[in-house]
Amino acid sequence: MKNYKISIITVTKNSEKFLPQNILSVKSQKYKNFEHIIVDGNSKDKTIKIINSHKKSVKLIKNKKDKGLYHAMNVGIKRSSGDIIGILNSDDIYFRNTLKIVNKYFNKYDDLDFLFGSVYKHKLLHGYNPNIINWSFGFYTTHSVGFFIKKKSQFKVGLYDIKYNYSADYDLFLRMIKKYKLKGISTKKNEIFGRFRPGGLSSRINFLDYLMECNRIRINNGQNLIQVYLIFILRILKNFKKIKR
Repeated sequence: MKNYKISIITVTKNSEKFLPQNILSVKSQKYKNFEHIIVDGNSKDKTIKIINSHKKSVKLIKNKKDKGLYHAMNVGIKRSSGDIIGILNSDDIYFRNTLKIVNKYFNKYDDLDFLFGSVYKHKLLHGYNPNIINWSFGFYTTHSVGFFIKKKSQFKVGLYDIKYNYSADYDLFLRMIKKYKLKGISTKKNEIFGRFRPGGLSSRINFLDYLMECNRIRINNGQNLIQVYLIFILRILKNFKKIKR
């Protein structure tokens, strides 16, 4: 079995509260051929001190020209040296077998481009269903924690488009699946990669702004306008309470 080098990208900015758990969850992996890259956007709290206390196991990149979350991810990807890339937000954690499972799948399927693992979010999320991509946002598990992609496949598709503030990951997935027809699968339900902590960026954005950006992403990726706005109306009706806040 080939031991792929896995690059984990974590973006930080004033992340002192949960970052120690994040770093330890990577450091304690049973699979050891990895690098953990932390891209910091000018933190003012104890984030840098925490990173420096783990300098033997973490590579720090100070992103002084910080242009937001997805820009920082791109910086980390460009500076990575691994065969496979994973994204782990600073307040999320991996379970100890995660990277071992990732390496197993990329060995089992040599032509595999990307992988979605099961993740605990508000509930256990599992599976990958590209057949519903035009109608549902729930065709995959999560971006942070659950998603891994071969570096050569990442560069084939391109990096995160920083014109999107909230959902550049969603845009990336549409490009991967619809435009480039990359091969992806999901792990078994019980092969759980980690835990996604609520309270991050996705919980703080305005729901209507988020939906409008998703509309732009769908349209820019070639989806039919009528279909896009039908989904938009249905989402508004379903989530009317969120919009009223």
